[in-house]
Amino acid sequence: MNHSFKLPSLLLAIAMSLTDTPALADAVGTSPWGPDDEIGRLNLMTEQSRAAILSRVTGGESYDLSVEYFIGMPSWQAAGDPHYRIWMTHTPHGTQIDDPLHQGNTMNAHVSYTGAAISMYTHMGTHIDALNHFGLDGKIWNGFSAEDYLGDRGWHKGGAENIPPIIARGVLIDVAASKGLNALPDGYRVTKVDLVEALKQQRVELKQGDVVLIRTGRMQQYDNAQAYMTNPPGLGLSAARYLVEEGGAMIVGADNLSFESFPPEVDDNYVPVHTYLLAEQGTPIIELVNLEDLARDKVYEFAFIGSSLKLRGADGAPIRPLALPVRQSQRGAAQ
Repeated sequence: MNHSFKLPSLLLAIAMSLTDTPALADAVGTSPWGPDDEIGRLNLMTEQSRAAILSRVTGGESYDLSVEYFIGMPSWQAAGDPHYRIWMTHTPHGTQIDDPLHQGNTMNAHVSYTGAAISMYTHMGTHIDALNHFGLDGKIWNGFSAEDYLGDRGWHKGGAENIPPIIARGVLIDVAASKGLNALPDGYRVTKVDLVEALKQQRVELKQGDVVLIRTGRMQQYDNAQAYMTNPPGLGLSAARYLVEEGGAMIVGADNLSFESFPPEVDDNYVPVHTYLLAEQGTPIIELVNLEDLARDKVYEFAFIGSSLKLRGADGAPIRPLALPVRQSQRGAAQ
């Protein structure tokens, strides 16, 4: 595998970075779906769109796009959030000694009992960001303010419990492979040009309502938390704008945890891609998506099926997404 950038691609990316100057909106977005809307672009999913993509499923191999949870897994620690933890609450031998259910030694020796508990940050492993995850000036998507809607038990608006089961056309954009790489370099900022070129190579077109997943190749480092988390590649603002405003994406995701690249492209926002997608556009983000098997088999279009935990008031939740290959339609159209 060639580990150097193709020169035309690199020059084009440099040219785009010089001409595409990011600009921030002054406020959160107002939903076109009404003043009570809490799910943003998930409203693009309809009975017709779900039926259309499911009608094309081939019944072949299914792909699990989630990662495993384990002690020592990669996780966001910069803001002091907790590591993943699992501990035993019941073991067969311990149950014999403690007899917590008062069944007696004979019964406990016959019926072994194992139980466990976990604790974790809501943005660990394969997860979806709810629209209340990031906001601007005290407000989240659709103008809901923390002053009015954030209580001691979480948000009363925009929480993860509102995220519906997701059934939609999925598209993999393998940016790393389009450049002849196993993985993008540390800190690489994915641009609109990168996405357009990769889609052209894959012969896939984006459609309104897609779940668009970006492969950087970072998932290959998942078992090495320090390598996975240190200076990862991620999306830039031009790429995010392209996916939503031109590509019509309903959800965007990637195989890294930071999702966007750092340092930020603007001076007055340390997470401009997150706030653009979540607060301004109402576009949920899925992070830590395992795209390696899809990339290996060159499955660029598929039925995306996923449902997240209904954590009331939470700003995100674990999700178990699946990808089911589909029959090709004319020019990659899903609807």
